[in-house]
Amino acid sequence: MASSSATNATIAARHTQYSHAKTGGFSQEAPTLHNPYKDDPILDRAIRRLLPEAQYMRVAEDLTKFGDRITSEIEHLGRQAELEQPRLEQQDAWGKRVDKLIVCNEWQKLKRICAEEGVISIGYENDVDPFVRRIHQVAKLFLFSPSAGLVSCPMAMTDGAVKTLTSLNLYGKHKFATEAVDRLRSRDPSKAWTSGQWMTEKKGGSDVAGGCDTYAVQIDKDTYRLHGYKWFSSAIDADVALTLARVVDTDGNSVEGSRGLSLFLLRIRDDAGNLNGIQMVRLKNKLGTKQLPTAELLLDGAIAERIGEQGRGVAGISNMLNITRIHNAVASLGYMRRIISLARDYSTKRVVFGQTQSKWPLHTTTLAKMEVETRGSMLLLFESARLLGLSEAGKSSDIDAMMLRLITPVLKLYAGKQAVPLVSEGIECFGGQGYMEDTGLPTLLRDAQVTPIWEGTTNVLSLDVLRVFSGKENILLAFGKRVGQLLANTKSDEPKLQKAKESVETALKELQKLLVKASDSAVQGDTRIDSVARHISFAIARIYSGSLLIDHASDSTVANPSDIEVAYRYCCEQPLIDLRWEWFANERVKADRDIVFDNYSGLQKSKI
Repeated sequence: MASSSATNATIAARHTQYSHAKTGGFSQEAPTLHNPYKDDPILDRAIRRLLPEAQYMRVAEDLTKFGDRITSEIEHLGRQAELEQPRLEQQDAWGKRVDKLIVCNEWQKLKRICAEEGVISIGYENDVDPFVRRIHQVAKLFLFSPSAGLVSCPMAMTDGAVKTLTSLNLYGKHKFATEAVDRLRSRDPSKAWTSGQWMTEKKGGSDVAGGCDTYAVQIDKDTYRLHGYKWFSSAIDADVALTLARVVDTDGNSVEGSRGLSLFLLRIRDDAGNLNGIQMVRLKNKLGTKQLPTAELLLDGAIAERIGEQGRGVAGISNMLNITRIHNAVASLGYMRRIISLARDYSTKRVVFGQTQSKWPLHTTTLAKMEVETRGSMLLLFESARLLGLSEAGKSSDIDAMMLRLITPVLKLYAGKQAVPLVSEGIECFGGQGYMEDTGLPTLLRDAQVTPIWEGTTNVLSLDVLRVFSGKENILLAFGKRVGQLLANTKSDEPKLQKAKESVETALKELQKLLVKASDSAVQGDTRIDSVARHISFAIARIYSGSLLIDHASDSTVANPSDIEVAYRYCCEQPLIDLRWEWFANERVKADRDIVFDNYSGLQKSKI
């Protein structure tokens, strides 16, 4: 007979099979997201410089409250939108084609919040100076973007749609367009609409003139049926969309190129919820932005109304480009600021080699470099908002108008190009935890990767910059004057600001000299300025940003010692211009091609 002690031992051995796993007594404290408005090192002071005091107080109060809502509600909703991604059910149980798009409740809630918070309507409030309202809107979008679960994308397209419809002078004159504007900028979630923007087709995205293969058949005056295949269409749960198509005449012919493109506005579903001659072919499987429903769409007789003049579609969508490109830059800067904010907070909690990261000089040096880059692009973003607001208020000087055309593509391409490596560096600040999907940190990097691509890649926008310079107006001279305006108030008693000013002036003279020389040489056919278009764009961005940092640091009403140090480091510790004359040469273009296609097995079959 077994002893009682042996029996007890057996029972003890059995029950240990159901014991909790032992993980030790330590758990790393996660980074905390603080109110992103109050926690930002420069945003409040930048806005204070731009706005009249009374307007600043009103805007600051709204942004403070919104920052609280981000941390208490919006951040969670955006994370859930990432975890519960959209899906498409094309058929019901009985084989009927239904194309049912399913998005999570949090996505819908975020759209309602956008209406409540006036994310779009702020930009169009009739009783507010357009200059003030654009500054306010961009600041609010900047706070919202990294927590938005990519609802920021339909907001960009919605803003662009309102801008397009109002710029075409359709409001109050065109019934459908008027209803669309009222709903797109509504603060009432029960009435508010969002808009899509369907420009990309199988043949290409940025090359809309060569890529558009959608055709419009007239059925009554300005009403048409659209037939085509839209290759990349985001926010397909929107209410309306703007799209391009080629009008087919009575003989079945259409005009090729940009002259054949017209702009159309359509409802995506009818009042009963049925798709308007649209089939959702499939959802796109993207690297990031997975919260956002993006699809391939077949337009098979979709009813749409032509807006604007026939054949003037490209001119029509140009109205939205400044808006959507600024939104894209907002996203880039939002991701940059968010990863720095989280890394900064985490550095005070993560203990390594006996002390927190925040006490290790190498770590703070890394974060400081990221901060310097972010502040330069931040001020460039608000310069674009300032210029857009002045333009909409009818208060632009000649230089302001030229700078808006120049800086919008420059800002978008430069911010997008900065965002990806900076966010990647920020991810590294968390060590292995930065690589873990359930921390939410990798989402920032995957989503940031789209910003150099959407609304035109770096190369496409660099060529846009060259087109700005090729116009009748002397953009290069205007750029120099704007930089001069910013540097005029540089503090004379701050040696570091004086050195920063000298660095900007030197870089500006070098850029001007190279561009004038290239222009003269191009006439002779000796150079290809387009081959260095991105280097030119980067130089413009850095010179402009450096000037803005110096101007900000010289304003004693808002500046602090860190602003002076940031301006100095931005302008003096890294090249503002990275461009050499020999890079313009035709011989270099040939050498580039030889390097790229050295030993390329497909060369014989290629058209290169």
